[in-house]
Amino acid sequence: MSNKLTYLAAGALLLTLFLTAFFSMVGDSLTFDELAHIPGGYSYLTQRDYRVNPEHPPLIKDLSAVPLLFKDLTFPADRPVWTQEESAPPWWVQFDLGTEFIYKSGNNPTDIIVWARLPMILLLVFLGWFLFRWARELGGNLAGLGALALIAFSPSFIAHGRLVTTDVGAGLGAVMGLYFWLKFLKNPKPANVFLAGIFFGIAMLMKFSLILLIPLFAVLVVAYPGGNLKKYLLKALIAGAIGLFLVIWPVYQFHIAEYPADHQVRDTVADLAPNKTPLAKNLTVWMADKPLLRPFAQYFRGVLMATQRTSFGNTTYFMGEISADAWWYYFPVIYFLKVPLALHLLTLVVLAGLLYLAAKQRRAIKLKEWLKENFHILSFFLFIFIYWVTAMRGNLNIGVRHLLPTFPFIYLLLILGLKKILFAAGKRKTAMGLLVSLIFAWYIFSGLAAFPNYISYYNEAAGGAKNGHRWAVDSNYDWGQDFYRLRDFVENNNIQKIYLDYFGGENPTYWLGEKYIKLDPKEIQALPTGWVAVSFNQFQGGVAKPVPGFDQQTGYYEWLANETPVGRAGYSIVIYNIRE
Repeated sequence: MSNKLTYLAAGALLLTLFLTAFFSMVGDSLTFDELAHIPGGYSYLTQRDYRVNPEHPPLIKDLSAVPLLFKDLTFPADRPVWTQEESAPPWWVQFDLGTEFIYKSGNNPTDIIVWARLPMILLLVFLGWFLFRWARELGGNLAGLGALALIAFSPSFIAHGRLVTTDVGAGLGAVMGLYFWLKFLKNPKPANVFLAGIFFGIAMLMKFSLILLIPLFAVLVVAYPGGNLKKYLLKALIAGAIGLFLVIWPVYQFHIAEYPADHQVRDTVADLAPNKTPLAKNLTVWMADKPLLRPFAQYFRGVLMATQRTSFGNTTYFMGEISADAWWYYFPVIYFLKVPLALHLLTLVVLAGLLYLAAKQRRAIKLKEWLKENFHILSFFLFIFIYWVTAMRGNLNIGVRHLLPTFPFIYLLLILGLKKILFAAGKRKTAMGLLVSLIFAWYIFSGLAAFPNYISYYNEAAGGAKNGHRWAVDSNYDWGQDFYRLRDFVENNNIQKIYLDYFGGENPTYWLGEKYIKLDPKEIQALPTGWVAVSFNQFQGGVAKPVPGFDQQTGYYEWLANETPVGRAGYSIVIYNIRE
């Protein structure tokens, strides 16, 4: 395929990605984490005070807040939910701040949400372009278009690339960080060392899970064939220092400029109180009021908060059970069910083809020669392995989105493997090309057919989005995105009162007023009658079987499980009309 045609096709794919993400986004209400991330980013840029949501790095939230700077918004800087003068704010106060900023300060909630999400979509499109560029460098024009198609029609990337969350940004950070690190290893000239350091620092500002790049980069430096190990180690340390002192330090310094040092110490002590690594915790607290070290203290406070959240776990529904601890097989099952079956078929085709070619290979492969030519493939495998093992060993099961940083590398491996198979197909090339084309057509259809309900997407093996709640909820299915659809249902059916148990970022009182009656199934004295709506995240938690040792209240929605729903808002909110 010519370069001109390649660029036209890539442009069409990127435009499709943008339009699909944008037009599906405007119908989705505020999701759970966005309620903290949006006011967090706005407070960073306008108040330069990083007290809100320190368990995530600031860069993604900063980007989301840039369009909001051009809006005439009121920030509740003089209200107790922000000032918190008396004591360290509890973790959940960030959500109270979000409610205050978005719904109770005279601002237009829809305006804030749409404009804050727009930079996220641009970030998603940029990731698509960068992946296209890298795949094209490695495998040519068709490889670039193939990798771009895989991301452009990925239900998971579209679902989370439209939201003010960190997962897609983490994918971009991982891709750019590894790209420039490999470039430095291939040619360790000063410019490449500098770029490796800059993009390493940027990756660290995307999501704290990307700290896993550090052991990966260390292994790659040691394993790189034909290099002078001492020279590479020295330059790797220089690159690390560049990321630490020229990227992380100044960004965090900006964000804490108006954050009182005594408040930083107070809040750090409170946030890290349950942390089980006393040396790291005490050092972070000690640095929190030292002028030159405060930015690093705030950064490591976030790292420690993220790691303790992963170790402490989260109450989760999974395949009929509810637990506060993780299932080791959660992520493999969720990956199988949340990724289009066409991608799994493509994976099987590539694996079978490569095994066939390996069986035909008559000469022994010399590891050193193979590494010289395919070191990027080793790096992709290593990153996927490190990330997946860490996720599976962790104690936090809340969504396939946590695996998104590995998806671009899975795409690259598939596309490069496919190119090798097609190149060696000989007389079977036409038949193989037709098979691959059909698989890609199925994949593209899956992505388009999911519109606009991308968060609730499950593949055919799971029974589709209609049955996805049976497998897992939370950000896999129900993150609060269908509240506007419930609001429209209430208006269209002239409903005057509705009991609602909602999981998400929206404020039902703001939209429904006196029509809204909060439903707390754990506290009700008498079963409600009339209109009842429940988010599936809440419903499944109330009917699931508790695992042995689970000590929280269960069974509180068994009375509703026997009722017949009259409809759904989107896929994630089930609606009943219960007669007396």
